[in-house]
Amino acid sequence: MRRGSPPLIGITADYSDAPAHGAHHYSEPTVFLPQRYLRAVERAGALPLVLSANPSSAARHRLVNLLDGLLISGGNFDIHPSYYGERPIDKLGIIKPCRTEFELEIAAEALKRDLPVLGICGGAQAINVALGGTLYQDIAAQLPQAGEHQRSAEKARGGHRVLVQHGTRLHEIVGRQSLEVNTTHHQAIRKLGRRIIVNAVAEDGVIEGIEGTWHEFVLGLQWHPEVLAPRQTLQRRIFSAFAAICHKRKGN
Repeated sequence: MRRGSPPLIGITADYSDAPAHGAHHYSEPTVFLPQRYLRAVERAGALPLVLSANPSSAARHRLVNLLDGLLISGGNFDIHPSYYGERPIDKLGIIKPCRTEFELEIAAEALKRDLPVLGICGGAQAINVALGGTLYQDIAAQLPQAGEHQRSAEKARGGHRVLVQHGTRLHEIVGRQSLEVNTTHHQAIRKLGRRIIVNAVAEDGVIEGIEGTWHEFVLGLQWHPEVLAPRQTLQRRIFSAFAAICHKRKGN
């Protein structure tokens, strides 16, 4: 990466409306983000900025103006199917409307401005939905032939292999036809959004990665490279490539 001030990358945070009571029985809504996202961005030479899901629409526009890139993080919740024109099934998980609305809106604004965007796990799904795509609400219920993708116990080391599609940006970054990854999702991308292609699939055919074709850098990954990055060079390359594009944008 070139010398100079580091690019500013916004990372969407999670929140809790009803946190556990502390020693003094005081509670209030809490914004939180696993530190691994911050460290992955910092190691790549960029400056992370934690984004709360509560700013007004005007503030969201100003935020995007400040950023050189956007990282949509993962979380233990589902995107409500009403955002892609479907009714919920019984297996739909936890819903966080405030966070979902914020992530879809800021993703749409970032994509409109061709801001570099990286989506991780649920963030990949948010990118797809923001561009008009749909999701399988539950892999086991709607794709019974698929394998298990909710492998939280193997998150720190990886758990299954994905096939990287030749000719994609992801293939250019990692330089491999397959990767060992860690997944913790029970939903998956179904219909692709506008100007989106698949860059990685699991051996059972489930989509594990997407990218944009009309934007300088739009990458969505259903696994957690930020967990594997401290020990795996190929996963670090994803953040390095993202930060490099953000730095290039900053210099324009």
